[in-house]
Amino acid sequence: MKHANEFVREYAKESGILLWQIAEALGMRDSNFSKLLRHPLTEAKESEICAIIDKLADEKREDGEDA
Repeated sequence: MKHANEFVREYAKESGILLWQIAEALGMRDSNFSKLLRHPLTEAKESEICAIIDKLADEKREDGEDA
């Protein structure tokens, strides 16, 4: 079964970023973020989330963690 926003989910996974970390960066609870991902995102929201994933992955690498 394919999930809505599979790209965002896979991109986060490949970047070593957990969904709760994205939710925190967006200023929302992880449960609300999971609910948000149940339905297709706008292109703008998907771009915002991908930018957050990139930023978190960069920070993780700077801290010496494997991304």
